[in-house]
Amino acid sequence: MTPDQLITFATVAEFGNISRAATALHLSQPAVSGQLRQLQDEFGEPLYQRDGRGVRLTAAGEQLAEYAARIRETYRQAYAFRDALRGLERGTLRIGASTTPASYLLPYLIAAFHGEFPDIAITTIDGNTSDIVAALPGLDIAMIEGPVGVDLPPGTSVTPWREDEIVAILPASHALAPDRGEASLDAISAHPLVLRESGSGVRQIVERAFASAGAPMRIALEIAGVEGVKEAVRAGMGIGFVSAMSIRHEDDALRRLRIAPEPLTRRFSILLPHSAAPSRVAARFLELCLADPNPA
Repeated sequence: MTPDQLITFATVAEFGNISRAATALHLSQPAVSGQLRQLQDEFGEPLYQRDGRGVRLTAAGEQLAEYAARIRETYRQAYAFRDALRGLERGTLRIGASTTPASYLLPYLIAAFHGEFPDIAITTIDGNTSDIVAALPGLDIAMIEGPVGVDLPPGTSVTPWREDEIVAILPASHALAPDRGEASLDAISAHPLVLRESGSGVRQIVERAFASAGAPMRIALEIAGVEGVKEAVRAGMGIGFVSAMSIRHEDDALRRLRIAPEPLTRRFSILLPHSAAPSRVAARFLELCLADPNPA
């Protein structure tokens, strides 16, 4: 039995799912499964059982999970203490960001941080909002878009950051494209739509807005990523929805429409997974984010 096996077990117990635990730990799914088997062999009795797509702990597993969680938290605190002693001359910063902030805000923030602290090693992961929340235990700081869910790891702090507007995009030749600059959801609902994948913050906001307006949604295509939506719209698949900041450098091939009468807005939030003992590196990066509301 090793500390790594116990930390892995604590993470699987937290998520109830091997695949999500592997993402959070930055390990492959077979590596996580192998550690679980070794740990189970060590105890000589089942610690968990398969339950649909997830796992369910046995009585012995529940008890072991309590000890494993303590070890994992002690390990985190030891790393935070080490980083605090090192100061900001060295260290590692692990950042997660959902699609829009990862593409259109994070590069500017990292460049500013790197200019001030060039010897800090920075690693990043991106995905939709649910992907980043799932990966929080393995991150130092994260940025997400849209509502903050209830499934955050214990000890995670949430800092409201900045607002963003969601706009409709369509080809310049589209019937709604003439220079009005805005359209209602009722008007848009008469046309095919291109939506982001499930779990996307933009999609969640758009679906809620259509439901609130009582407008039907004619979904022509679901596609991953902002660039995928833009390319599908260029190809004539329908009207898409993206962050306004994602089309600030676009040419005239795409037109944007604000949603009337009330624009669609959402707030970005910054998550600090280990807020009780954050590293100085993560705390300084948070200060940088909050000091510059418009880094682009």
